Amino acid sequence: MTEVAADDVSGGAGEPGPTEWGENPNGVGPWAEGHDTEPPTDERYDPVLLAEGDRRNVLDEYRYWTREAIVEDIDSRRHTMHVAIENFAHDANIGTVVRTANAFAAAAVHIVGRRRWNRRGAMVTDRYQHIVHHADISELVEYARENSLTIVAVDNTPGSVPLETASLPRECILLFGQEGPGVTEHAKEVASMTVSIAQFGSTRSINAGVAAGIAMHAWVREHADLADSR
Repeated sequence: MTEVAADDVSGGAGEPGPTEWGENPNGVGPWAEGHDTEPPTDERYDPVLLAEGDRRNVLDEYRYWTREAIVEDIDSRRHTMHVAIENFAHDANIGTVVRTANAFAAAAVHIVGRRRWNRRGAMVTDRYQHIVHHADISELVEYARENSLTIVAVDNTPGSVPLETASLPRECILLFGQEGPGVTEHAKEVASMTVSIAQFGSTRSINAGVAAGIAMHAWVREHADLADSR
């Protein structure tokens, strides 16, 4: 098990994309252009961003902050929910899972299997989200045991408990499989429970990125203090 650096999780370049810099219409220019006061000297602020502007896709309260300061602030109020997704076929859904986990302040995203993943869907949120890599399910199980976390598989399989009526553990890892095959048999065996998402149309399943968002929101509704939402 290793925690993965933000610039080491994908085959793509480590430089920010257009949504991180110059093309974000919600960004702000240099401090001097929008304020009558001198730039702040608080160590949370990045001198380069203060001088050149901040076009990142972050909350207004984080404007001009360094990445490290933003992560530290989120760390002070992260939830006890973790998210894990199996990555044996370079699943394109992982970026969406990371982005949603960041939105819900998940403790960490665990990628099981292949280390490299397509981060395009993450929209640079991987820079503010803890991402941990495990070579296989056994490593994830060991991490869960060491940190007193309950593994909850999310898959529409016979015998699963409807997410709509289930009570999710407060300290847990929500585990998702890949598009198509879903959660592997080994993962189902080690999970303490399996929950399913109610569907009413013709498709056999919804993609892992959507399923992860639904399950994380279910956990938030049950356990999060909504007064802390931004």
